[in-house]
Amino acid sequence: MFFKRHPKKFFSTEEQDRIVEEIRKAETRTSGEVRVHLDCCSPKPPLEKAREVFSRLGMTRTKARNGVLIYLATDDRKFAIVGDEGIHRVVPKNYWEEVKEKMQEQFRAGKICEGICLGIREIGEKLKDHFPVEPDDRNELPDTISEE
Repeated sequence: MFFKRHPKKFFSTEEQDRIVEEIRKAETRTSGEVRVHLDCCSPKPPLEKAREVFSRLGMTRTKARNGVLIYLATDDRKFAIVGDEGIHRVVPKNYWEEVKEKMQEQFRAGKICEGICLGIREIGEKLKDHFPVEPDDRNELPDTISEE
C-alpha cells in the first residue's frame, strides 16, 4: 500500500540502499542503465510523465540507447516503465506490461521496495541478454534514486 509522503521520505534509508544496490548488481551484468525516479504526483498519465522524466534525466544519451526508467508517482499510486529505443526494439511487445504486473503483485501486498527491486532484477536480466557488459563499459548514468 502506498502512503502519502514526500518522495524523499517514501522509502526508508535501508530501502533506498537496497534499491540502489539492486541497480548496481543489475548493471554489473549489462551495458544497460537502470534508473528509478520518484514523484509525489502527476497531472499527466504516468507513461507520459515517465517519458518526460526519461528525457530530462538524459537517459536518451546512452551509447547503445539501452536505458530503462521505473517512474513512481507515490501519492497517485501509479507507475510506469520506459525503455529507450535500443532495448525497446528487442523486447517482446508486452514485455513492459509483464514486468509491471509482477511489480504490482508486490505493491498490492504492501511490498513497494520489493516490487521495485523485482522490477530492477527483471529488467536487468533482459538487458543482460541483449546488452551484455562490454570490456570498456562505464556507468553512463547515476545509480541513485532521482526525485521531484
